[in-house]
Amino acid sequence: MPKVLRIINRLNLGGPTFNAAYLSKYLAPEFETLLVSGIKEETEESSEFILEQMGLKPVYIPEMHREISIKEDRKAYLKIKGIIREFKPDIVHTHAAKAGTLGRLAAASMKVPVIVHTFHGHVFHSYFSPAKTLLFRSIERYLSSISSGIIAISDIQKHELCNVYKVCQASKTHVIPLGFDLSRFRNNQEQMRQSFRNEYRIDDQTLVVAIIGRLVPVKNHRLFLDAIAKVKKSFPKKFTGLIVGDGDDRASLELYCQELGLSCSYPGKSIDNADIIFTSWIKDVERPMAGCDIVAMTSLNEGTPVSLIEAQAASKPIVSTMVGGIADVVEEGKTALLSPSDNANLFSDNLLKLLLDDQLRLNMTKSGWPFVSSRFHYTRLVEDVRHLYHQLLAQSGN
Repeated sequence: MPKVLRIINRLNLGGPTFNAAYLSKYLAPEFETLLVSGIKEETEESSEFILEQMGLKPVYIPEMHREISIKEDRKAYLKIKGIIREFKPDIVHTHAAKAGTLGRLAAASMKVPVIVHTFHGHVFHSYFSPAKTLLFRSIERYLSSISSGIIAISDIQKHELCNVYKVCQASKTHVIPLGFDLSRFRNNQEQMRQSFRNEYRIDDQTLVVAIIGRLVPVKNHRLFLDAIAKVKKSFPKKFTGLIVGDGDDRASLELYCQELGLSCSYPGKSIDNADIIFTSWIKDVERPMAGCDIVAMTSLNEGTPVSLIEAQAASKPIVSTMVGGIADVVEEGKTALLSPSDNANLFSDNLLKLLLDDQLRLNMTKSGWPFVSSRFHYTRLVEDVRHLYHQLLAQSGN
């Protein structure tokens, strides 16, 4: 039985955890997997409950953090080497940047036969300064050269990695989209909708536009707030913006709401009929999905945005910027209205169009589930990765 050492940056709420969990659980018994994880940031919601539900028990490396630290990163690197020495994997598969760096360097030094890395996103624009970005691109080029295979989670992402930023060889790069259990977004929707709206004091007549994710600069929540403020002047009915998530930008976004004249409700200060509701993290994200009417995304950079896949599973129309892999996970004009990330006016116009046109929203709700149900189910993900593992093992002579 081939052994897989799976290493993930950290167990924060999001697509990478689901991806690593499904692969660790459902590639068995054909592959024996040991899952290793770093530590999440304090501002992030834990996703450990996902692994607990699947009966998975990861090994933690406390020194593996998102931020760069030569001292801590070296400790994490040496611990990974120790795990490799003891577990003797045939495959080391890393997920996201920090795990991908430390894990692949350790695997190469220990001569692991197959080294695989999944890009769940990338940091080659909109994250760091030009000099720092150039350094990361150089590092990723080297890491790609010691990898047996690279997994991109969308065709657009592969194009960016191989042709735009030139950090990966196309011959080594395989497109395998993420996979999820989307059934929870189909069950008891009306009951969850009513329960969620009662909790946040939202009446049945109010339309709700939700944005879900970390409150960090790259997610560009200010565009969302600008659009809400602009549309508020034109839309004659009641509507509210729902911000699900938390992060370093929370306080500045609350202040920005004040600057825009938007009333806010948030944990510890709940008010009725607020223009913006901050909920912080919600683990059972199917509840706010059921409770809203439109799902928004304003990111400057994305890999495969999980919330947009989940929105379509929940039959919600989408208004989003068109960056990264977004165009690969929606049907433009059928399930989503898209705009460039630097065009605030078009984003606002698209949001207003969805709010005003009841029939358009209805048509888009009917298109979401048929589009995502087969493309993004976890059984397809597991089968794709199983096939790739066997291919790479054969190439390595194992």
